[in-house]
Amino acid sequence: MPFFDDLWFETRIIARSLGDALGGRGLRLGVTGLSRAGKTVFVTSLVHNLVAGGRLPVLRVVAEGRMGRAILKPQPDDAVPRFSYEEHLAALTGEDRHWPESTRRISELRLTIEFERANGWSSGKSSLTVDIVDYPGEWLLDLPLLGKDYAQFARETVAASAAPGRAALAGQWRDTLAADDPDAEADEERARISARAFADYLRASRADRYALSTLPPGRFLMPGDLDGSPALTFAPLRLKDGAPIRPGSQAALMARRYEAYKAHVVRPFFADHFARLDRQVVLVDALAALNSGPEAVRDLERALGDVLSAFRVGARSSLATLFRPRIDRILFAATKADHLHHTSHDRLEAILRLLAGRAIGRAEGLGAEIDVVALAAVRATREAEVKHGRETLPAIVGVPMAGETVGGETFDGEAEAAIFPGELPADPKRALDGEALALGDGEADWRFVKFRPPVYAKGEFGPVPAPQIRLDRALQFLIGDRLA
Repeated sequence: MPFFDDLWFETRIIARSLGDALGGRGLRLGVTGLSRAGKTVFVTSLVHNLVAGGRLPVLRVVAEGRMGRAILKPQPDDAVPRFSYEEHLAALTGEDRHWPESTRRISELRLTIEFERANGWSSGKSSLTVDIVDYPGEWLLDLPLLGKDYAQFARETVAASAAPGRAALAGQWRDTLAADDPDAEADEERARISARAFADYLRASRADRYALSTLPPGRFLMPGDLDGSPALTFAPLRLKDGAPIRPGSQAALMARRYEAYKAHVVRPFFADHFARLDRQVVLVDALAALNSGPEAVRDLERALGDVLSAFRVGARSSLATLFRPRIDRILFAATKADHLHHTSHDRLEAILRLLAGRAIGRAEGLGAEIDVVALAAVRATREAEVKHGRETLPAIVGVPMAGETVGGETFDGEAEAAIFPGELPADPKRALDGEALALGDGEADWRFVKFRPPVYAKGEFGPVPAPQIRLDRALQFLIGDRLA
């Protein structure tokens, strides 16, 4: 059966690719994010800047005056929800401006960009259709499960839960695990108790304080309409190395449901959406990992390796696109660069490049182009200088979110604050080893402040795109060659 399952799986991917090609599609751009990295804001700002003519000097089609207009088009896939661009933009630009709700499901938006071709054989008016596919990072981290059976998944997950950064968080689940007998007769109520304790452990690990990244199965964190289904009612058990799973046992029940999860959740996502992508953005909140300490940083490094192992990467050709689609460009973006002074932006980029280094080398060897950037799709702060003792220090100024505390003062979400965020180490290896930010007097602090969105200026046709940091560089890498 596995052979025929795999054959059907590959046939399904090829059929979707042929349908896309015959339909004359343009570019499918995947956007995902790890650990609340701000993908909803990224997509909203990207579209707003293109549609409303934002300042994008590094995007060559804009810099060379060849950019025409960008227009939103009807949703192309009838079975996929439309990305709620207008609703998210209203959240950012309204009177009570706030960051939009995180997307908890896949969504899509079609954008057509009209432009002039560069001088040469193909000069003249042209257009590019970009289908932006937004999906939760937790789904991406599920894809490596396709290559693992239940026993491997269980062994790896149980071992990871004993690591120093996870042991305390996994305490209650590990107590439940100790009471589970894999060889006992299958018991539905026991399976529900185990699954609930396991899901609680995953949710606790994702909290801001810990910011762990490798937390599959992803749908345990956002079950949606699968909540309570058998496909989400399983958990790892402590299996004996090399011992077969006895039919009719609790382990057999868990293994069957794990395979059902892969068959009914992971594989359809891969075949219907992920395998059809041409380009991919992976947004990473590296600052949250730095905030949480070395274990979160090491976990993020593992997650980035898992991310790249899930991609079918390589140089594209017409024939390959028809029968074996591949992602030929991947951008890793460290978000929230506006929480640092610009002197640390390159350092943040270097830290992310080091975190993803081994995986990037493997993907580049297969012909894919990889880039790393530190960016802020919406810049919530501006820069200033402040006195700190006898020193004049570079600072950032913004409106901290209600409840944020700075220097013992709790903010109400209305007052501005000038904050010295510290400097990231010049040597990125020191950040991975857990070295904190350096403050002016030698103190150390991992704490980053959360800011409200900026006040948007009003233009003739609506809000003017907010300032951004390196969003135009990201766009040039992702779609610039298709606008040449």
